[in-house]
Amino acid sequence: MDTLKHLAINDEGFVFNPTTGESWTTNKTGLFILKLLKEGLSEEEIVNKLVEEFEIDKDTAYRDLTDFLEKLRSYKLV
Repeated sequence: MDTLKHLAINDEGFVFNPTTGESWTTNKTGLFILKLLKEGLSEEEIVNKLVEEFEIDKDTAYRDLTDFLEKLRSYKLV
């Protein structure tokens, strides 16, 4: 998670890793999750925030979070 703290993220979903020089974009949900991860929220807290923010059920929120975390793992960010 330490790598996440160093990411530069703008409001349009552009993400830059200054350590590796890599950059990519993410959608609104991914941007929301990244910001919460950087704040140090737990997976449970993030699921609850997703439910509130996007008016989705917990199963969908958990699935979205799990999928996004898997993508972050592939970039070795978590």
